[in-house]
Amino acid sequence: MRSIRPLFAARRGGPARRRTPVAASLALGAALALTATACGPEDDNAGGESSPTASDPGHSEHDGIPADIRDRLKERGIDLDSWKNGDWKNWDRDKWLREAKDFINPIIDGLWDPDRMRDANPPEKDVDENDISGDQGVTDPTPSPVKAEAATAPYHGSAAEAGKLLFDSPKGSMVCSATVVKDPAHPGKSNLVWTAGHCVHAGKEGGWYRNIAFVPSYNNDAKPTSELERATREEIAPYGVWWGDWVQTSDQWIEQGGPVGGEGAPYDFAVIHVTPEKGKEGKSLEETVGSAVPVDFDAPAVPKIASLKAKGYPAAPPYDGQKLFSCADKPGRLSLAEAQPTMYRIGCTMTGGSSGGGWLATGSDGKPALVSNTSIGPVTSGWLAGPRLGKEAKGVYEAVSKKYAGR
Repeated sequence: MRSIRPLFAARRGGPARRRTPVAASLALGAALALTATACGPEDDNAGGESSPTASDPGHSEHDGIPADIRDRLKERGIDLDSWKNGDWKNWDRDKWLREAKDFINPIIDGLWDPDRMRDANPPEKDVDENDISGDQGVTDPTPSPVKAEAATAPYHGSAAEAGKLLFDSPKGSMVCSATVVKDPAHPGKSNLVWTAGHCVHAGKEGGWYRNIAFVPSYNNDAKPTSELERATREEIAPYGVWWGDWVQTSDQWIEQGGPVGGEGAPYDFAVIHVTPEKGKEGKSLEETVGSAVPVDFDAPAVPKIASLKAKGYPAAPPYDGQKLFSCADKPGRLSLAEAQPTMYRIGCTMTGGSSGGGWLATGSDGKPALVSNTSIGPVTSGWLAGPRLGKEAKGVYEAVSKKYAGR
């Protein structure tokens, strides 16, 4: 019996396994970052109370964090100044918050230094492949493996919208992949990033991860690992480090997502609004990298798609997480449970660390659009599966866009 696993990576030296940290720290989750769960486009609160801003009467901000949230956190024994000085490493389940309205992600300047970025490595490959819960829906034959191809360097010229997503969990520093997507509220000036839900939240037994940050065109020049050990932060992250100041995933992922099999995988997506580490002034993420892809929530069914291309930074052997790769294949269908949406599946040899990476298809206008993201894959690394984006994903996306529409 072989089982499927989500594809993210954990820092070297830790006993990390798949996508969920140790249970003792999971119930209240990973953190303090203004985040919400899935909601429809008409719900401005995005699954929880909309946090006040400096422009709200009676509220002020310190380091961009509303005063009432700071006060509420202090009631729980959480001081944000101490947090920035190292208290974020405390994963006491009785102290840290899980609720969407309390989730904040304070910027810690310089936390993601070259060593921490480089050393976020994949989990141990000690799970079986075929632990697919339920096969009542339509599932096509397992696709033949497709060898991942190295992206052309510099990445800014070939895949400027792609990058690495970094975050901390109770088991250490971890890494996923992510994609810059367009924001209908800010044409040409998007600060939105698309990734997998399990890259921001541990699911039904856990909570929010910490220090979530996006690095576009990580290792832009595709330097070998030996050179990266001496590289500066600017060489590794030439377009900066962008911290998530609002993150949203689906209610279904939070309620169903788990560390084994495909639990919650059909709803394993997330949208992050980011801000530059060095301050909010200046260009948007889209303007900075020069690219953002639209999201297609009406992508055709599998039989009508000629090819999907998945991009990511695979980190488990034979890859080391330092370079961008992609796979292109005609998709098949993967059904985990009859009552849940059927997922896309392609042949691909990418491994842990590629989770959250965007899946692109050519639209009717001849241009690429994001239609899915990497969610799960087998230990043998022969295929990947991603959710087919529908009304739940559209609700998450539009809620995040709407929240920042007037800013």
